[in-house]
Amino acid sequence: MLHGHERAITQIKYNREGDLLFSSSKDNKPNVWYSLNGERLGTFNGHQGAVWCIDVDWTTTRFLSGAGDNTLKVWDCETGKEIGNISTNSSVRTCLFSYSGNMAVYSTDRAMRHLCEIFIIDVRNVDESISHADPILRIPIKGSRVSSILWDNLDETIITGHENGDLVKWDLKTGKELSSTKEHENLINDMQWNKDGTMFVTASKDHTAKLFDANDLLLLKTYKTERPVNSAAISPIFEHVVVGGGQDAMDVTTTSARVGKFDSRFFHMVFEEEFGRVKGHFGPINSVAFHPDGKSYSSGGEDGYVRVHNFDSSYFEYNFDY
Repeated sequence: MLHGHERAITQIKYNREGDLLFSSSKDNKPNVWYSLNGERLGTFNGHQGAVWCIDVDWTTTRFLSGAGDNTLKVWDCETGKEIGNISTNSSVRTCLFSYSGNMAVYSTDRAMRHLCEIFIIDVRNVDESISHADPILRIPIKGSRVSSILWDNLDETIITGHENGDLVKWDLKTGKELSSTKEHENLINDMQWNKDGTMFVTASKDHTAKLFDANDLLLLKTYKTERPVNSAAISPIFEHVVVGGGQDAMDVTTTSARVGKFDSRFFHMVFEEEFGRVKGHFGPINSVAFHPDGKSYSSGGEDGYVRVHNFDSSYFEYNFDY
């Protein structure tokens, strides 16, 4: 149980080695924790609004956070100092380092006559000048806004999930749309890769999580629940998918916790069958993440707590009969 936020958790992320766990919430301070014992390492202070998205690069030297105060900030992981600050026209909804760590992508909301836009920036050497440097690429989005984003493994394309359920693949050399598919009926809250980057899982408000092939956005599997899915993650060692959700935060008070079902659910990736649940949160789960070694996972909820769960031996011995 990690309690360092006053308000709802928006996103949690492990670094590549899995020794650190980063969390952001609707208060304005992202936190970093030791994932092993839950000790808080520190906070990144400087935002004025709710922090919607965070990411850490693969060397764990830099940390990215985008917030509702219309800024994207780049931080030094070791000292927690802010090294770059980019002002935007509306709040930053998604942000992500590329696989190489040389570039980053972020997208802004549609607000106050400004279109939703995707920006690609160079983050090789970040200093004060990044605030007025031109982005490498800028893609305006005419349709519904971008709600989640992924880099493709070779930094050549990005995949975006939209408010209306569209999935779009963009070519970064030209800034044009390569392909798109619409398998979800509603907002795509979250997208996460599997370990080798061949498939990704999407979590949507239409009560499903879906597994897609990365190359041609082909729908492979669907995991159905009875409530909106806020986040889904794929185990790095087993064919398991963990799904976290719950109904909208504003509807929570009208139902009992039993009806609300604020538990993480484990599905078998291939058979689409649920085989386990983990209870614990007092509100919807907003973000789930597997530890890179697959031996534990974390969930962050609307109640402001991050819970780190270590799997017991029965989980590792458990086999589907087929």
